[in-house]
Amino acid sequence: MVKYGLDYTRCRWILPLLLGIGVIFGIIALAGRGWLESQTLPYVQQASLWQNCRRPGQGGEWSCESLMGYAWGRAAAATYLVGFLLLVICFALAIIAFAIDTLRFNFIRGIGGLLFVAAVFSVMGLVIYPVKFSSEIEMTGINMFSWAYGFGWTTAIMEICLGFFFCCLPNYEDQILGNVKPTYFYSSP
Repeated sequence: MVKYGLDYTRCRWILPLLLGIGVIFGIIALAGRGWLESQTLPYVQQASLWQNCRRPGQGGEWSCESLMGYAWGRAAAATYLVGFLLLVICFALAIIAFAIDTLRFNFIRGIGGLLFVAAVFSVMGLVIYPVKFSSEIEMTGINMFSWAYGFGWTTAIMEICLGFFFCCLPNYEDQILGNVKPTYFYSSP
């Protein structure tokens, strides 16, 4: 990407594309019912960020309770949701920043800083949830934090990594814009 510059059409949209994938992973984490699941048969417990569902046996009816009745449930949902909204804002700003012909590198560095703030909020929600869930809600059987919780962590890790990319990209401004003369390693005899 640095070799061809950000004007190279296929490389220009890599970072906004990765942010878009992070947004999709965040939607899956917010909507997924697999934050906590039973690991073995009979599957008797399943929880999302918003509710906890149980059933008495394999053929029983699921009964769900909202986690919004707990202060920690509201805190976990709010902090993760704030992190996700900041990620969506960064995605929109990245589309705007890379669509403009002349890049504003300070603007790109600001997106990176905002991604770090989003990562802090996401990680706070992802830490509050399992700690308080396992200490305050009685769990039956063998349970595991499952796929939707993993998508939440993937989103947080993407926010951190992309924050580094967005913050470090302005350091290569001259190479990206083509203002540096190429150096040749071949010298004639």
